Amino acid sequence: MDRRELADFLRSRRERITPADVGLPAGPRRRTPGLRREEVAQLAYISTEYYTRLEQARAPRPSREVLAQVARALRLADAERDHLHHLAGTPPGPPPGPSREVRQSIVDLLHRLPQAAAFVISATHEVIAWNDLAAALMEDFSRLPRRDRNLVRRVFLGPHPEGRRLYGVSDGEEFARSSVQQLRAAAARYSDDPELTALVAELLDGSEEFARLWAAHDVTDTPTLRKTFDHPVVGPVTVNCDVLDIADRDQRVVIYTATPGSRSEEALRLLSVIGTQRLDVPG
Repeated sequence: MDRRELADFLRSRRERITPADVGLPAGPRRRTPGLRREEVAQLAYISTEYYTRLEQARAPRPSREVLAQVARALRLADAERDHLHHLAGTPPGPPPGPSREVRQSIVDLLHRLPQAAAFVISATHEVIAWNDLAAALMEDFSRLPRRDRNLVRRVFLGPHPEGRRLYGVSDGEEFARSSVQQLRAAAARYSDDPELTALVAELLDGSEEFARLWAAHDVTDTPTLRKTFDHPVVGPVTVNCDVLDIADRDQRVVIYTATPGSRSEEALRLLSVIGTQRLDVPG
């Protein structure tokens, strides 16, 4: 265990995170950049005294569980998490849960596709990045709490306004079936992730349909190449569906495009202008 290097690394990661990044108020008289030590300790569910000793190179070797909690609190990327384990003298195990960190190059790609609705989903079908047209076509994800951005939870537990399941997509039944198959495969890859375990338990308890599909133990799925959204403002929008795998993050980029010259292409153009406004609601 390299206590000094570990201490310096933890301090450098702590100082790069703002309170807003983790949902904490900035508060007055914040003299140092980033989070305070007690804030990291709170997020990692460990004592402030112990975390302080880690940063002062005075603590004994932390356990895998403590390292995982600190890595999550500091929002470490996979490579940083592995580095943290090596500094602590504890070789890293498998990732504790699906990665939610989207590479900046992928985020930039989404915004360079102004005529396509594009977004990124994690291994659990949580929408973790999106462009403006995806928000206009589906939902303004920025206005949702994180748990409500999960498309598996959405398709099985709702809400389903006006009976429109998952934004009124034409392949709602097919998506429900394939999402369960993909979630079961993810549950095997991340068997120790408490968040994924809790999601499955919630779905089993809240949806008989999910429970039936889960019991089938299927882990293969057939991709959907074309679907139609029943949009409340511009009407039906038929799109081609392409999915790009980001293997090192276990994520997927989903890209929806309309056939050139089609009515749906015109509808997407209109959505790109009006954004998430509702033209059918009086101002």
